[in-house]
Amino acid sequence: MSAVPPPPLSFLPALIFSSRWLQLPLYLGLIVAQCVYVFLFLKELWHLIHGANTLGEQGIMLLVLGLIDVVMISNLLVMVIVGGYETFVSRLGLQGHPDQPEWLSHVNASVLKVKLAMAIIGISSIHLLKTFIAAGELGLPICGSADAINALRAATAAAAEGIQVATQRCTSSTAVGVMWQTVIHGVFILSAIGIAWTDRLMGQTAKAVKAH
Repeated sequence: MSAVPPPPLSFLPALIFSSRWLQLPLYLGLIVAQCVYVFLFLKELWHLIHGANTLGEQGIMLLVLGLIDVVMISNLLVMVIVGGYETFVSRLGLQGHPDQPEWLSHVNASVLKVKLAMAIIGISSIHLLKTFIAAGELGLPICGSADAINALRAATAAAAEGIQVATQRCTSSTAVGVMWQTVIHGVFILSAIGIAWTDRLMGQTAKAVKAH
């Protein structure tokens, strides 16, 4: 028995429903952003390969963490592009495709929010780990500050006179900045727990309603 086609929508409902296609340029723009991140990854990879003989262990570790950070942001973009398009714009028709993502078969707005929250926590963890690795530089002058500029001028003047002076490094991290970054990361974790807990309560409520 053939399926009965749905009745045609009147003009106003059809217009409102068709407005979802206005999101299409947004997802296409995210694809362009994905291309930019591919270029950024290749550039950082070239820096890592080019400086492998001169960089120390900490420098190599920071570059590798930067590469992982780019990959995780790229994964977040894929989740938003594929999951958002499937949820809010139109079906992709990937049923039975060998490369269909496992999570896409049961994705909805709530599941997408939880997965995005977990991805953001992962990205924040990478940034926090990079900050902790560079925590040994907290006692150095802030880059761009008067102390850092004066130290650079003194080193330049000494080098002009033929005096060997150890290069004064600078840092962009402060103890207060590290503290706030840790607090913000904790807020991200609490927010993800709150979103997951709310989604679970809503799922239990929906099951209870169906049971009655």
